[in-house]
Amino acid sequence: MTVIKSLLLGLSLSIAATHAFAADEALLSPKISQRHLIIEPQLNLAGKSNPIQVALTLDACSGDIDHRILDVLVQEKIPATLFVTARWLRRNQTAIEVLKVHPDLFAIENHGAEHVPAITVLKTMYGIPTAGTPAAIEAEVKGGADKITEIFGKQPQWYRDATARYSTDAVRQIEGMGYKIAGYSLNGDRGASLPAATVARRISYAKDGDVIISHINQPKRASGAGVAEGIIALKKKGVQFRLLKDMPARAAPNVVSETMPHHESILQKNNKTPSKISTKTNEPETVTAPAQ
Repeated sequence: MTVIKSLLLGLSLSIAATHAFAADEALLSPKISQRHLIIEPQLNLAGKSNPIQVALTLDACSGDIDHRILDVLVQEKIPATLFVTARWLRRNQTAIEVLKVHPDLFAIENHGAEHVPAITVLKTMYGIPTAGTPAAIEAEVKGGADKITEIFGKQPQWYRDATARYSTDAVRQIEGMGYKIAGYSLNGDRGASLPAATVARRISYAKDGDVIISHINQPKRASGAGVAEGIIALKKKGVQFRLLKDMPARAAPNVVSETMPHHESILQKNNKTPSKISTKTNEPETVTAPAQ
């Protein structure tokens, strides 16, 4: 991309920028946004409520539909925000028909076109190749949104990338495209990798305002049974489930690591100048292992 095109892209993103989080404003503070960071955004519903309210968010990265979860949501009339990729939509027509029949229960939001992490300053995240460039991020976000609009007739409002981790420049770009970044505060299944009993216990411990993340695309893994069990446990406690689109939210960056763009790394290597920027990645207990 030429210098002129880069400047025009930055200008267009600034013009298109919206107040992504209403009263909460943008996810990144000016102090953070100018640094090269990897963040795993945290999101909570704003305010206190009685009875307890939580937002259930379920990712559909690829693969199939987990009817253990979907059937419980329909039978128990529990609303959930689904983050779907275009590639998942292409292969799950039967599930799509169920979602369409229950527009009051399911909000369909953007998980990208091909499940690519919105990161430019690292080549991989959890072994998944990252977008790498602003152009690739735009294609990933737009590709997911276009498929959702084509099938459901509605433009998504929220975006969650693969791995739920972002470089700070990618966050600015995605917010500039008009999206809210969908973080979370409670990781229910750790990328559909945990045993059912563990998942059920984690979800059942949800607190007021929690935004829960789990997966609805892994019917052959044990985690799905735990997601369904945890959802039922919360309902029995009298917890109310809310859609993200219906609730104000508080967002925080949750910095995971400090890094540098590729061109800086190359210059430092050529000049044999040791970096003063740490590239160590801390893995928090609530890390999201990607479910493909």
